[in-house]
Amino acid sequence: MNDRTETEGAARRARHEAIRAEVAAEEAEAAEAETAERAGALDVAMHLRIDRDLDSALRSLAEAEHIPTSALVRRLLRQAVQPRVAVLTVEQVEAIARRVITETAATG
Repeated sequence: MNDRTETEGAARRARHEAIRAEVAAEEAEAAEAETAERAGALDVAMHLRIDRDLDSALRSLAEAEHIPTSALVRRLLRQAVQPRVAVLTVEQVEAIARRVITETAATG
């Protein structure tokens, strides 16, 4: 082999090793997330029927977040049953402040 071929080969091997390391790190993160989810989850299996579109959407979301689909579904279900806290937008707070100022000026 010539020097150029050896250099290209070494660069390719380095890229492949970096990709392998990145994949291993992502897999470790996913396994850690799944372990944490299982530790906090009850040992109750729930089976439900969903259509293909919902299945595809859930799998895509889970893949994008690098977590197992079951962990994503558990998180979504937890969020769905938690009490919701109302949050005002900046515009709503400003409107309330204007109304208070106007009412205070009118009565004072």
